[in-house]
Amino acid sequence: MPSAGRLEPGATYVYERANGVIYARKSGDPPDQRFEVGRDYESDVLFKDLQEARLWGDICRAAKHNPALQDALDRAKIVYALSQQEDSVPHHPV
Repeated sequence: MPSAGRLEPGATYVYERANGVIYARKSGDPPDQRFEVGRDYESDVLFKDLQEARLWGDICRAAKHNPALQDALDRAKIVYALSQQEDSVPHHPV
């Protein structure tokens, strides 16, 4: 499988995007001949996980100086702890 650094000068390529991955293949080649040339890191699962972790860090730091936010975090921690118990009851919205 060639890498992006081995594109042939003067060749025509078809570019495709699937699940945040950008692929290229020579025009006329079958789809299974495509190779990765880049990624859309905004849609990458790992990138989203890092963003979520950063957000939770920001929330936890802000809660130290915001009683309402700290109260909401404490409640979320209790719900999480209860949900981890073997005999936890499914969520029933009120």
